[in-house]
Amino acid sequence: MFTGHGAGYVAVNGHHYQQPVVVLPEEVRTDWTATDFAGLDTMHFDYFLALKPEVLLLGTGAKQQFAHPNLYRELIRAGISIEFMDTPAACRTYNIL
Repeated sequence: MFTGHGAGYVAVNGHHYQQPVVVLPEEVRTDWTATDFAGLDTMHFDYFLALKPEVLLLGTGAKQQFAHPNLYRELIRAGISIEFMDTPAACRTYNIL
């Protein structure tokens, strides 16, 4: 569960992270190589293909941003839905789901 968020961090189960994290029901991964939204490329989205989530909630920072569909085309082909939302909204939505 996300237990907090603020400028430059999220907290999962009380542990603070100041880098991009991938939160799965059974683990938190810190090996996703994204550093900022503007630098996302297809490799960053392809990371999720092996994880096979039904839905990918992508927190985009303080404001909602959208990536070009060409970057995540393979996710769509694999039947993985993707939702772009500001990070606080992504944290709340994850906890609800």
